[in-house]
Amino acid sequence: MSADPISVLRATFGFSGFRGVQEQVVERVLSGRNTLAVMPTGAGKSLTYQLPAVAMPGTCLVISPLIALMHDQLRAAEAVGIRAATLTSVDDNREETVARYRRGELDLLYVAPERASSEGFRNLLRAAPLSLFAIDEAHCVSEWGHDFRPDYRLLRPMLDMFPDVPRLALTATADAHTRADILEQLGIPQDGLIVAGFDRPNIRYHIAPRDSVTRQVEAVLAEQPGPGIVYAPTRAGVERLAEKLGAKGRPVLPYHAGLDPEVRRRNQAAFVASEEMVVVATVAFGMGIDKPDVRFVVHAGLPKSIEGYYQETGRAGRDGDPAVAHLFWGADDFARARSRIGEVEAHRQQGERTRLDALAGLVETAGCRRAVLLRHFGEDPPETCGNCDNCLSPPKVADATQVARKLLSAVYRTGQSYGIGHIEKVLTGANDDRVTERRHDQLSVYGIVGGEEAALIRPVSRALQARGSLIATEHGGLKLAGDAREILKGEARIEIVVPPKRERRRRDGASAANPVGNPLFEALRAKRREIAQETGLPPYVIFHDSVLRDMAAARPASRAELAQISGIGERKLDAYGEEFLAVIREVA
Repeated sequence: MSADPISVLRATFGFSGFRGVQEQVVERVLSGRNTLAVMPTGAGKSLTYQLPAVAMPGTCLVISPLIALMHDQLRAAEAVGIRAATLTSVDDNREETVARYRRGELDLLYVAPERASSEGFRNLLRAAPLSLFAIDEAHCVSEWGHDFRPDYRLLRPMLDMFPDVPRLALTATADAHTRADILEQLGIPQDGLIVAGFDRPNIRYHIAPRDSVTRQVEAVLAEQPGPGIVYAPTRAGVERLAEKLGAKGRPVLPYHAGLDPEVRRRNQAAFVASEEMVVVATVAFGMGIDKPDVRFVVHAGLPKSIEGYYQETGRAGRDGDPAVAHLFWGADDFARARSRIGEVEAHRQQGERTRLDALAGLVETAGCRRAVLLRHFGEDPPETCGNCDNCLSPPKVADATQVARKLLSAVYRTGQSYGIGHIEKVLTGANDDRVTERRHDQLSVYGIVGGEEAALIRPVSRALQARGSLIATEHGGLKLAGDAREILKGEARIEIVVPPKRERRRRDGASAANPVGNPLFEALRAKRREIAQETGLPPYVIFHDSVLRDMAAARPASRAELAQISGIGERKLDAYGEEFLAVIREVA
């Protein structure tokens, strides 16, 4: 017999009601039906299996791809009184965990897909009642997904061994094709699909061409307080950028697979516990972290796909407070990405090209960024969102068809082996030794671009490379590809966005939801920081900023009044209530 879900929601999690589709998903799980829930990051996916795990008899088995993520979720579950454990290769209490499972003393057991699909582990599962299978990051099961993990394909036999145990698959990033594949691979009926929508309205999207990436990222950090993640495309880039950003005084740490494992562990732990640190990392960082108070995410290079971009930017603002996502891209990013497509299996190449074209559409659009993102995932959003760079400051759009034709013609007539620097000199009629030595000053395209058109050569080159009309040769030159011939014939029109001049904004906390200069709020944060240091827990596991804001606004005078604040369940009320009430009495 299951406990009443609203009672569990209030007592365990401290919430008076569900958000979005949470209730719909929980109802299906409690009634024993198989479900795929596609919910945006920050929509409370973990609650849809944690609540049933408390409400239903037996153990909920959670299959998760990353050990760090499991341990992060374990801390959060234990903090609200859920009996939880992980069974991973780095745990030194595996025997104790197995014994607890056999005795029926676990609500939640987290394992990796590699362990879940092994025969020995399947035999262990028979030793105690199971309440639910929760498959997190379920897009990993699909070859169509952007983060395919072969071990997820081996889960079906285990699931089918327990036909009476409901299965709940969860993901934040799955287009229609990937969703259909997940349903088939995990044996979930079509009517078990629940799509909550992909919009993250609290994230403000900014995308701009890369010029001096260090300066551009420094400007973001100067404007944005709070924790943040900066993604660099290579390990060497991570090291360089972390060193340069750290020299400005903000705490900055690097993270990538080439670092010593202990250094990685320390850097990740420091970031999780910090309220202001910046991590410069390769894109794998963040998958294992459920840190809700990340205030900004910066891409210092092009992500691999729109799905990847959505997932990586989605690591900001999981607490629902305002957050920003900046992307700085260059034409060379697209050149490298197109060359990499040739290295994947032949049957996946067209899908990869389609993904890259979609990414080009996102970075080159003069319209709403959010609308492009949401349409990619099959939604029908409004034309404007009011919370991206193009909506807030609509860019100028220039008809660059003639410049594009001249540029493509120059690339062709110079032999399709020179970079944009040389092509620009030819088109503008520069007096240059290399140009004259190769007799390119004798070509019909020499000196045919001048005045305002000259300023468009590089933006047009970037746009043509993004859409695949120009691609890089193995020696770094440019050659015609894609629809270049149609453009040359005048059969295709090229419009480009003229980037607006960047206006430096003061770092005044205007983009944050927290009350600036409120002495009670700051005192509550200080108390949270003190408890975090004493307990070894990240501050957000104790209470989110939103809970502290509500405390500062309501100024509860008693335990009963404090219990009415959303996000304070019975376990946290017992553990921390008196200490925070004392701060309120003292400061108020």
